[in-house]
Amino acid sequence: MLVYNITMKVDPEIEEEWIRWQREEHIPEIMATGLFTEHKFYRLLEQDETEGITYVIQYFTSSMEEYNRYLNEFAPSLRKKASDKWQDRFVGFRTIMQVVQ
Repeated sequence: MLVYNITMKVDPEIEEEWIRWQREEHIPEIMATGLFTEHKFYRLLEQDETEGITYVIQYFTSSMEEYNRYLNEFAPSLRKKASDKWQDRFVGFRTIMQVVQ
């Protein structure tokens, strides 16, 4: 199992609308690709929030092939949509992790 982890700093002025957009539009679009089996959405606590509020969204997939398919076929347009909507009001950092059992 792999976890596609996205950590984001969000401008406090857009926080509520951004969360709503994530829940109602962006996350459902990513899940609709069929390449992830589940997701989790977190707010990080005990963080310096002077530059924004930190959130983490994790998407779970069964293989590197499915992750790469997402990156090649879906990620560019979904990232552009987010960038067009929010511009420089958030910044994201992406990692891929393997679940250790």
